[in-house]
Amino acid sequence: MSESKNMLTTKELTLLKDLLMLEESLTKKARLYSKITMNVKLKGELENLSLRHQERFFNLYSLL
Repeated sequence: MSESKNMLTTKELTLLKDLLMLEESLTKKARLYSKITMNVKLKGELENLSLRHQERFFNLYSLL
């Protein structure tokens, strides 16, 4: 019975998949923009943003 509580519904899996794709995309974009910009402060902020999105991706992935 406790196993059924840990199972994700089809809707939850779909939402989780969508969130994973979004976080992956945002990670890549922030990383790309951090490499393109010449502004040192902005570069650091974008690198931090990329790391935060990557961390969220791994946290979401661990739910699977």
